[in-house]
Amino acid sequence: MKLYTRTGDEGKTSVIGGRLFKDDVRVEAYGTTDELNSFVGQAVTQLDKKLFSDILAELEKIQHELFDCGGDLAMLTASEKHPYKAKQEMVDFLEERIDAYIKEAPALERFILPGGAPAAATLHVCRTVTRRAERLATKLQSESETNPIVLKYLNRLSDYFFAVARVVNARLHVADVEYERSALVFRDGKRKEDK
Repeated sequence: MKLYTRTGDEGKTSVIGGRLFKDDVRVEAYGTTDELNSFVGQAVTQLDKKLFSDILAELEKIQHELFDCGGDLAMLTASEKHPYKAKQEMVDFLEERIDAYIKEAPALERFILPGGAPAAATLHVCRTVTRRAERLATKLQSESETNPIVLKYLNRLSDYFFAVARVVNARLHVADVEYERSALVFRDGKRKEDK
């Protein structure tokens, strides 16, 4: 099998159901989920297997789910032969884990700077790349058919990465650095406007 095909030499790529230019928002959206998956893989390499066995198992699960989301985003039209893979249960799982990690991490009142331990810093990169993927999925959803669960999943996933980054720092006894000009914006780990 050859790794290169030469079929993309004129700026188009194959998606499920056709071909698109490589700068199409659909290609940007699933390409960004692929980029995100790579950063998740980097975070995995930075986490101690004993101290973070629970988080490592979740991150592997998320990597598989990001492939599912990428496949859904790459699909021009779902069908019986090619159904959507992202499901509500994936969103529900993230919400459960976010709630648990908020309880584990120290109380939060202000915005924090991305960083801390190397793995936490990488998880913050995951969070921001997820937000970009979410913006692209939002644009795609406004223009074309796509699985609406993917958008919900990406929205929760960015919150998950924020919560997990803080737990990684907490377990390693590395303090989050508060943004020095931040107002008090959180109460009990939630944004004030979410109350």
